[in-house]
Amino acid sequence: MRKLHFHPCGNFREGYEQELTIYETDFGRTAVFLSLVLLFALVPVISGPYVLYVINIIGIASIAAIGLNILVGYTGQISLGHGAFFGVGAYAGAIFATALHVPFWVAVPCAGLVTALIGMIFGIPSVRLKGLYLTIATLAGQFIIEYVLVHWETLTKGTMGIVLPKATLFGISLEGDRAFFYIIFLSLILMTYIAVNIMRTRYGRAFVAIRDNDQAAEGMGIPIFRYKLLAFAISSFYAGFAGAIWAYYMISITTEPFNLGLSVEYLAMVIIGGMGNIAGSIFGATFITVLNEILRWLTDVFMNTGILQGVELSIAPIRELAFGFTIVLFILFEPRGLAEVWRIIRSSFRLWPFSY
Repeated sequence: MRKLHFHPCGNFREGYEQELTIYETDFGRTAVFLSLVLLFALVPVISGPYVLYVINIIGIASIAAIGLNILVGYTGQISLGHGAFFGVGAYAGAIFATALHVPFWVAVPCAGLVTALIGMIFGIPSVRLKGLYLTIATLAGQFIIEYVLVHWETLTKGTMGIVLPKATLFGISLEGDRAFFYIIFLSLILMTYIAVNIMRTRYGRAFVAIRDNDQAAEGMGIPIFRYKLLAFAISSFYAGFAGAIWAYYMISITTEPFNLGLSVEYLAMVIIGGMGNIAGSIFGATFITVLNEILRWLTDVFMNTGILQGVELSIAPIRELAFGFTIVLFILFEPRGLAEVWRIIRSSFRLWPFSY
């Protein structure tokens, strides 16, 4: 009797190890490895000081945006206070470094923990509030933190700011854009890996359940208040971690950058990059940072050439206008953000030259 052989058509997993793999194929793992090698070997060498500075800012913004995406994209808790939490992390890192003389590698995660604690405090209203009301509550938190950073002069030095000592890592001085490039992107890889794995655990599944229907999640036995606070804590930790690295990178900090505009920028990164997508956070951070630099360059060109002489004040809001216009365009034409655009491009290459 002839023996029949059946060949599987699709991805069939036979163990939990296969189910939990991030990259299912050797090609995906090899592509990621080669990309990281090129990133660390070529980018610091071929990039000039300005380009390397922009890349570093993208890396820092990506860490903070990943945290906000966990809160907004995965848990469904809208926040307009992420810029203030970024500032809390920056000031916490600066205070640890100057007042307590804590080394860099300890100050940064400790600043993240302090920010996580404060984030949990401001996340308490989430048990009763949702939607627009929660947005207003986080907006109030933004203004409260701004006020504290400016007026608690004995701790934050007020408008005078804080000058940080040079960062050192195990006796190695971290000076210049190139040295910080390695620290920033190693941190980004680590924080991305942690975020991806958090979303693959029961905590991540609980976040998604709360986002989709919090009443149904509570009915299934998920303690929604505890998980909402956890989401605020994780999101704030990421913001504080990024803020502390930014403070060391900038050497001196003041309260001006940590305003509502910065919170709107981070929210724009999540929306444009793709809500509920970790890679989308990096895409959004890249897009918004590059857009900022382009708008700054265009403003300088208009000012220096005199094209818009006499109307300097009228072009000041062009940045906010560009952000709003970009967000509206993405919501209308690609609500899933740049992550969805990248998925379509990858699918096109995978199916090429066939159209199906």
